[in-house]
Amino acid sequence: MSDGAGLLVHWGYGALFAAVVLGNVGFPVPEETILALGGYLSQRGELRLGLVLAIGVVSAVAGDTIGYWLGRRYGRAAIERYGGWVFVTPARLEKVSRFVSRYGGWAVFGARFVAGLRSLAGPLAGAAGLRPLPFAMANVLGALLFVPYAVGIGYAVGYGFGDNLERLIGRVEHIVVAAALIGALAVVTVRIVRSRRASR
Repeated sequence: MSDGAGLLVHWGYGALFAAVVLGNVGFPVPEETILALGGYLSQRGELRLGLVLAIGVVSAVAGDTIGYWLGRRYGRAAIERYGGWVFVTPARLEKVSRFVSRYGGWAVFGARFVAGLRSLAGPLAGAAGLRPLPFAMANVLGALLFVPYAVGIGYAVGYGFGDNLERLIGRVEHIVVAAALIGALAVVTVRIVRSRRASR
């Protein structure tokens, strides 16, 4: 099982909520991967599909809404100033800003399906002065379509390949452990040989 899947199993729906909110506020969190993992774990019986979908939609809407109000409150200058902290380059910021300014609510809706645009659409829509109602409509509609899509991919992978994936992951873990043991043995052997040569 991957680290992300292990995190979701351990922390459950709280981890799902936090990751999707942060990804939509503007932090570089791959929320689509987290949603797909949620779908995969739902198919494997670790999580409940209905809750994964509901939490995914609520957290996606909440994260984008927080980003939108931060953009309205602090404006584009704050995004330009602090964007580098979350890997937002000036060129990327300018490109997304033009896209949002030109298409308004449609940009917010479309950005939901594009990694990289998704995390900036809310803050830039707020900074560009997009009215709350068009933003809210685009935000909710985008989340209602995107979340089942991302979760569905993970569910489909679990349904079609789950047993094979878990066997493969188990083998990879054994290979990694074996490689680590061989590496440690090699290091110890080299040190023993060097110490013997030095003592001569």
